[in-house]
Amino acid sequence: MAILRGISHPAGMFITAFFFYSLISTATALIDNGKLVSLNGLDYWAGGIAASELSPSRNINWNWSSADIVPLTIVKTNGTIFSSNELEKTISEFQSSDDVFSPGFMEVIFIEYNGDDHEIDHTVELNAEIPGNKLVLTSSKHNDHKPLLVHANLRKSLPNGPYFLSPRTGEIFKAFRVYSDHQLAFTEGAVSDENDGFMSLPALTEGAMTKSVAVPSRLYYTPTADKPLAGLRCGVKDIFDLKGLRTSGGNRAFYDLYPERNTTAPSIERLIDAGVVIVGKMGTVQFANGDNPTADWVDFHCPFNPRGDGYQAPGGSSSGPGAGIASYDWLDITIGSDTGGSMRSPGSMQGVFANRPSTGAIGLDNVLPLCKDLDTAGVFARDAETWSSTIHAWYPNLTNYEKYPERIFYQNASFPDHSTEAGSMLERFVQKVEKFLGSQREYVDIAERWEETHPKNAPSNVTDLLNTTYAILTSVGQYRSLALPFYADYAAENDGRHPFINPGPLKRWKWGQDNGGDSSYDVALRNKTVFREWWETDGYGKPSKEACSEGVYLYPYSKGEPQYRNVYFDAPTAPPMGFKDGRISNMADVPDFVVPVGEVSYNSTVSYKTEYMPVTMSFVAARGCDLMLANLIRDLQAVEIIKPVNTGSRMYP
Repeated sequence: MAILRGISHPAGMFITAFFFYSLISTATALIDNGKLVSLNGLDYWAGGIAASELSPSRNINWNWSSADIVPLTIVKTNGTIFSSNELEKTISEFQSSDDVFSPGFMEVIFIEYNGDDHEIDHTVELNAEIPGNKLVLTSSKHNDHKPLLVHANLRKSLPNGPYFLSPRTGEIFKAFRVYSDHQLAFTEGAVSDENDGFMSLPALTEGAMTKSVAVPSRLYYTPTADKPLAGLRCGVKDIFDLKGLRTSGGNRAFYDLYPERNTTAPSIERLIDAGVVIVGKMGTVQFANGDNPTADWVDFHCPFNPRGDGYQAPGGSSSGPGAGIASYDWLDITIGSDTGGSMRSPGSMQGVFANRPSTGAIGLDNVLPLCKDLDTAGVFARDAETWSSTIHAWYPNLTNYEKYPERIFYQNASFPDHSTEAGSMLERFVQKVEKFLGSQREYVDIAERWEETHPKNAPSNVTDLLNTTYAILTSVGQYRSLALPFYADYAAENDGRHPFINPGPLKRWKWGQDNGGDSSYDVALRNKTVFREWWETDGYGKPSKEACSEGVYLYPYSKGEPQYRNVYFDAPTAPPMGFKDGRISNMADVPDFVVPVGEVSYNSTVSYKTEYMPVTMSFVAARGCDLMLANLIRDLQAVEIIKPVNTGSRMYP
């Protein structure tokens, strides 16, 4: 059942109110899941669950509007007199700090006195005409001969900001601005069900293949010691469970087979407890593996990287979170996972801040696994301050260090020639880091160091030790923890049928079984442990009592090279092999933080114009030194060695 109602009125508001109802069993009970409305050309969703209720002291003639809901602005004041000048200043602040608020919400204004002295007669003096306003309500005494002033009470006090009011019932609903996900970063918009869970956003806006995402007013939230991340809008990779929503893992059969989750992943719950606002689930390479866009993405469409010509690969497997944070100003942080580079690759391809934390920094219950011995969860952000604050609030049991390492480890073979645009940029960056730390880089060679100091009974070549280690751990690990139970559950519900699996994970799982299965997993895990112990003793990940880590290992993660999404690839045959800089953190369980350095030009074969792609640097430290790295990178931004990035095609337009 749907009711469509269009109403125009003098305030410039056009409402297209969709009443979304769900039939419960065979009963006739209907549930109002809110309304999609348009206010002065902007789309909004008015939640179906009332946040409070307003009771006027006398009947109000609503003859100027026949709408089911009207826009309302709540203004709180602790002053004994509230004047037109104060209202004008307050509204100006609302407009400058909030993308949800707009002048159309001034149709009805409620001025609430929240001062300490409730015995006084709080006076409202609005001598100037308020554009678009039809009614002013106040919680305190007023002169009744002023026709626009009506005394009213709120059942529950609400924060400043825009709302929607039902004239019929007095119910007040939060205002959510609805955005279109034109980059296909999201798999599903989500809003709180106000009962520790979520529901899929019951609203749609126009757009080819796009989802709609609703975000609440920023004015509703004020960070506190208990909620340091209050109001940060966050999208979550679609491998994390959210209560009330299904989890897809990038696979349609998986999404259809399993019901809505009854628990939110504890890692995400921790963010919510810190004040984060979850606004939706975001795209992932199927089951968090590594696929090429277009070629290997079969079940879902690959999200679009906004950088450059708009047709570059977004990296994976946290493709949606990476693309979303680089595309949308209305999104503050996104959450992904990293097993073999799934945070760092999108971070580098989009030129944003991204981290793989120390293994075990946050628990991953109720998260689809790739390899439980390697899986981690990280944060994407566009600036180091927000990024660092989230990292500090999210990871429990990590020690904070304000002192920084005095050693910089630099492997010359990892860096491009200084004569190239990217090489010159990276060199200047390293020089600035040297100056900041008061240190000079130490040239190292990991392969040579391993050969000189490797443990007895281990190969003299580090690649021989680790060549297939990652491949076996992920392919065998996910086959037994996810594929086998999924196959069994799907067959039981579908007359013995097999679900569709994208080519990438299907080939990886087969390769793992063809190369030893469970027995090879144990050997690979031992090899990983051998490398980790070496890295912490004879390698470059030694701990320090003063600075947590003896040094910082730097290497470039991206060098501004294009990676077009319209390129044809050979079919996948096996997981990635070998050993490189990006595997250090996987094998040694250490943090690896990717930061934007700059952007370099390329001649696009899509736009036939000069475009720009990101250059990024990785900071690697000893195990457990995540907070030290977050502080260091935050402070490097404070002195402008690192800079926040913008959304869109250019990081620094």
